[in-house]
Amino acid sequence: MTPLVEKKCVPCEGGAKPLDTDTVKRLLKEVPQWHLGADGVRIARDFKCKDFAAAMALANRVAALAEEEGHHPDILIHGWNRVRIETWTHAIRGLSENDFILAAKVDRCCG
Repeated sequence: MTPLVEKKCVPCEGGAKPLDTDTVKRLLKEVPQWHLGADGVRIARDFKCKDFAAAMALANRVAALAEEEGHHPDILIHGWNRVRIETWTHAIRGLSENDFILAAKVDRCCG
């Protein structure tokens, strides 16, 4: 099986089904620093940076990666040194493999 980090996000059409619970649980094991949101339709990871500039730099790296992949997460900068990345597939109102591919690539680029 190809590791998530080596895959490429593919355009998602509305009407596709979100991933089932078992698949979500299996894929979460591949991105262990991410957690399922309380709503069950998104995954998130929190980062603590050394300062505001580092938080902005992380957000910009994630933004560049999202543009490359064509899959765009929500990026929240809060506190003054914290960044939360949340992703889900808006077109299907739930999780797709793209969300886990992006999470794996965020982990690789932003540790």
